[in-house]
Amino acid sequence: MRVPVPAEVLPADRLGRVHFVGIGGAGLSGIARIMLARGLTVSGSDGADSPTLDALRAAGARVHVGHDAAQVGDADTLVVSTAVREDNPEYVEALRRGLRVLPRSTALAAVMAGRRVLAVAGTHGKTTTTSLLTVALQTAGADPTYAIGGELSATGVNAAEGSGELFVAEADESDGAFLHYTPYAAIVTNVDADHLDQWGTPEAYAAAFDEFADTLDPEGFLVCVVDDPGAARLADRHEAAGRRVVRVSAREPGALAGVPLWSPGEHYLADALAALAVGRTLGLDEDDLVRGLASYTGTKRRMERKGEVGGVRVYDSYAHHPVEIAGDLQAARVLAGDGRLVVAFQPHLVSRTRIFGTAMGEALGAADEVVVLDVYLAREDPDPDVTGALVADAVPLPRERVVHVAGIDEAARELVARARPGDLVLTLGAGDVTHTGPQVLALLEEAGG
Repeated sequence: MRVPVPAEVLPADRLGRVHFVGIGGAGLSGIARIMLARGLTVSGSDGADSPTLDALRAAGARVHVGHDAAQVGDADTLVVSTAVREDNPEYVEALRRGLRVLPRSTALAAVMAGRRVLAVAGTHGKTTTTSLLTVALQTAGADPTYAIGGELSATGVNAAEGSGELFVAEADESDGAFLHYTPYAAIVTNVDADHLDQWGTPEAYAAAFDEFADTLDPEGFLVCVVDDPGAARLADRHEAAGRRVVRVSAREPGALAGVPLWSPGEHYLADALAALAVGRTLGLDEDDLVRGLASYTGTKRRMERKGEVGGVRVYDSYAHHPVEIAGDLQAARVLAGDGRLVVAFQPHLVSRTRIFGTAMGEALGAADEVVVLDVYLAREDPDPDVTGALVADAVPLPRERVVHVAGIDEAARELVARARPGDLVLTLGAGDVTHTGPQVLALLEEAGG
């Protein structure tokens, strides 16, 4: 559901009591955590219980499982996830009572108010780059507030209130949220068409990044990873328009040459270089920034190691676009060493699978064994013509090395049947495929691994 952005964005301390519908999601939970740290009264609801809800309860939020109009309580402001449907009883109740209703983008802008915002945008790599920038700035003594689309492994949280003036934020383009932040500085990792259900065409999607760059503070700067053609074109256009632009490239690692990073792969190096460029341009100590980047231990669901049993290593990653799949398989191939790469992939969204399903399958051809699950529906209705079979049929491997299954239980069994000692098992996708890795490890244990 798309909630209109109000003409005036109020700072968080003027929102009164705030109720979040979909509070367990990566975006809303982070905003709620920051509001709680500032002493605001926060409540919320989500469709299922989770460790995230437990953590918010511990921080002082009143959180419900399931949705009911009565749970809005005495809230003054309702914040709504894009995954929420228009018939959600809490949303309907807020409209009936005339409450202030905000989309995620406006709620994030509200907690940004009064801070110097550093926004991280791009089709791929936003969460990793935001995380790297946060850790680098912390190590350099800046202590920023941060809001990330995943949990930092070092802290176990996706957002925290800092004591400094900086606010590091993952700027999501999927629903146009990144057009409402007015950052001082921004990173664009790449511009590679996605979310065409929102933007319509690749051209419109690219134009949105131009509009995003136009929202920057005139005194600020733009960092672009120019290994990506879309980001390189963006850099050229905005430099020609007089904006301060910093270009980085994994082919010219500079201060990070020889620095051990948390994961192999050119795209991870590019993410780290972009984070370094922001800190350096802000005038922070380069040695401290590099030390922070070298100390980074990852973010949950971004090439996250889940464990090892019987010589089989299991990793999990959020990759759900063909370019992300290719990048993670490149990194996983290095991690696998002499072992084979056994992959389970769950397509995310009917609309994305309809457009990119064939390319997803082609990217999966870099693995040795592939298990494709059915589409994770999220906020969309099913389409019988768009299933995991569309992806599986496009994988350029012998048929016996590719299988299409319905769900995570069957996927776990297939992965165990195909993996052998020395192999690396990688689960990919933005849906509940993340639960497959622990099942694989448990089944290997049961088998005497």
